[in-house]
Amino acid sequence: MMSRVSWPVAIIGSGGVGIDLMIKILHSDGPLTLAAMVGTDPDSDGLALADRMGVATTSSGVDGLLALPHFGDVRMVFDTVSAGALRADWTECAHGPIRMIDLSPSPIGPYCVPAVNLDEHFDAPYVNMVTGGGQATIPIVAAVAQSGIVSYAEVVSAVPAAAVGPETRADIDALNETTAAGVQLVGGSQRAKSLTILNPAVPPIMMRNTVYCLVDGDVDQQRIESDVSTMVDKVQTYAPGFRLKQRIQFESFSSANPLYIPETGKFTGTRVTALLEVSGAADHLPAYAGNLDMMTAAARAAAEAIAAHATETAGLPT
Repeated sequence: MMSRVSWPVAIIGSGGVGIDLMIKILHSDGPLTLAAMVGTDPDSDGLALADRMGVATTSSGVDGLLALPHFGDVRMVFDTVSAGALRADWTECAHGPIRMIDLSPSPIGPYCVPAVNLDEHFDAPYVNMVTGGGQATIPIVAAVAQSGIVSYAEVVSAVPAAAVGPETRADIDALNETTAAGVQLVGGSQRAKSLTILNPAVPPIMMRNTVYCLVDGDVDQQRIESDVSTMVDKVQTYAPGFRLKQRIQFESFSSANPLYIPETGKFTGTRVTALLEVSGAADHLPAYAGNLDMMTAAARAAAEAIAAHATETAGLPT
């Protein structure tokens, strides 16, 4: 019989991201337990590793997952494959109360960034983890937005080329679009743009992110620094390698010296710039793959919080 406080989960995708998430779950203190890993390549390293660790596996995609003997125990499924690869099969199947956490750059929402809006999605049957760049930058935009109206936010992610596989490269436009949408919907900016740079440096360097926020009018610089610092601390509870590279930078633009923006004209207010670096936990993926580690770390944190909330709501012992 399933433990009252255990949340069996399954992972769709047996590639690097799926393996990293699997190891994070297996090494955690609960309440998540890994019930199954799903793939399409029977010879994949992920399925072989899962099998050695006593996890049920199938190389028959979603149909194989539904056919597993203990599928009825599964409470949550993580989708780690590229946008659309297996999602149509999953959404068309009768999955009942099972929740989905989507780690692909899919436009399907709602977007979830644990440090910002997780409490809004405790009961959601489907949550989207945006992108690795979004998980790194949206918390900073949200922190700045606590002090004023962010009329525009631009986020630039410099990702090691070695940490970006062919599927992600094919989805790069969707990745940028999803990130920009998340910056608006979760970060709170009125307009947003996302750029991703594949850094070819050898050896690979850590993921770097630059966040620009245009805040209307004058701002309380000390408050913004404090809010950003608090937000960084929140993100570090599940992604310890996330950090500011240096202090927040401020630049003021008055009516006598406005900033000209081609799309909207003159801007008066304050440009807030944050420089970030993300190093991964190296559970399976290399430490320089911070873009991927942000996703797996955030997904595990969200799932654990959702499971804990469901347990508390049901009045079960922890």
